[in-house]
Amino acid sequence: MDLIPHVIDGRETESRESLPTVDPYTRRPWARVALGGKDEAGRAVTAARRAFDEGPWPRMGFAERGAVLHRLADLIEANLDDLAMADTTDMGKPIADTRSKDVPRSAANFRFFADHARLSSAETLPMDSGHHAYTRYEPAGVVAAIAPWNFPLMLETWKVAPALAWGNTVVLKPAEQTPASATLLARLALEAGMPPGVLNVVHGFGPGSVGEALTADPRVDRITFTGESATGRAIAAAAAANLTPVSFELGGKGANLVFADADLDLAVSWSVKAIFGNAGQVCLAGSRLFVQREVFDPFLERFVAAAEALVPGDPKDPATQLGPLSSAEHYAKVKGYIDGVPGDGGKIVTGGVADEGLFVRPTVVLDAPPDARVRREEIFGPVVTVTPFGAEDEAVAAANDTRYGLNAMVFTENLSRAHRVSAALRAGTVWTNCFFVRDLRAPFGGAGDSGIGREGGTYSREFFTEPKAAVMAI
Repeated sequence: MDLIPHVIDGRETESRESLPTVDPYTRRPWARVALGGKDEAGRAVTAARRAFDEGPWPRMGFAERGAVLHRLADLIEANLDDLAMADTTDMGKPIADTRSKDVPRSAANFRFFADHARLSSAETLPMDSGHHAYTRYEPAGVVAAIAPWNFPLMLETWKVAPALAWGNTVVLKPAEQTPASATLLARLALEAGMPPGVLNVVHGFGPGSVGEALTADPRVDRITFTGESATGRAIAAAAAANLTPVSFELGGKGANLVFADADLDLAVSWSVKAIFGNAGQVCLAGSRLFVQREVFDPFLERFVAAAEALVPGDPKDPATQLGPLSSAEHYAKVKGYIDGVPGDGGKIVTGGVADEGLFVRPTVVLDAPPDARVRREEIFGPVVTVTPFGAEDEAVAAANDTRYGLNAMVFTENLSRAHRVSAALRAGTVWTNCFFVRDLRAPFGGAGDSGIGREGGTYSREFFTEPKAAVMAI
């Protein structure tokens, strides 16, 4: 088995210990990963600090930095197969998705933020007092980026690309379950001409390990994290000791509202993608589905049929639509929720755990009461509750009855309703007649337990820079 190393200060390094990274389809280790800790995290921050304080990266012009990031994007596209296979092998994501979506989107993240930084404008503020003010956006410093396992490369680049584009240096900690693509990314960054220490990758766990060391280090100027809400609280507590700004994209329990006037074929197609794509391991998953009573029966019939038609199998097979869950630990968690449905008063109409492996069939739950765990807690698997509603305000109230507020969907052909309901829903993103369509200029993040702050476009600029007011006498 190959060893997946850290990349610190431009060099690949090992640790005294390593741990296996497991293919969730075969349930066998396919590589070993260097197991870092406080020492490795400290060395990576030292490298990033030196590269920021003394190196050329933050002192380059936007065009020069952007050229490096565009070369990195070129290399990501040239190494599409290796990067796609790394994420597919690490977490069981179908290769059709990593090839056609995740890796291309990762390259696009670098291209977008390289260009956005170069083309962004700043305020000029003429004053009546004989002075003139303008705004500068200067890089914040060292960024600790902690990424999740469900979209490894794509979400790593979503954090790393804007941080680098605005002149920061980065220490990236990928999820311990999905280390491979992060090391490949760091190798490609060096090949693209990124100076040593600008992008560092350290593997390890969170509590008592790399994650905790990074979030408590006073030399870190920004922390960006995607993951569970409970972990976000722990990171926020550590960051508070140093007053380190944080940007969190946390859990979700997305509501999906299908009105009687919706195009049912469209609504079914998107609703299936919204909850069963990536085996439901998506923070944006539409896991609470509300359907107006007039179309409840025909919608449910089509939805169940479409769910049952999804093709499970080896994620390395391009025909596979549904891979295994990412780990035995996560499988046990999702299975626990499914096993608890009858006791909570719900009824499973299709799905459940498969006979072998870490597979969970697309699972549709009816009659779950509002206080059922399956309706209130983030399961992070292919499990959806379907609930009928009557009036529009009833649907909005049910959708907002959650401590999360990441996203929602609305299916209707009534334009006025689409605007009205989108405004009433407490969510960071509302999609109408679609799902997961992104404009990288738009704010991304959530309310409540779904996070702190927004990223994307100028929102990323605000987080990854220190805006400065420059005031001059005329």
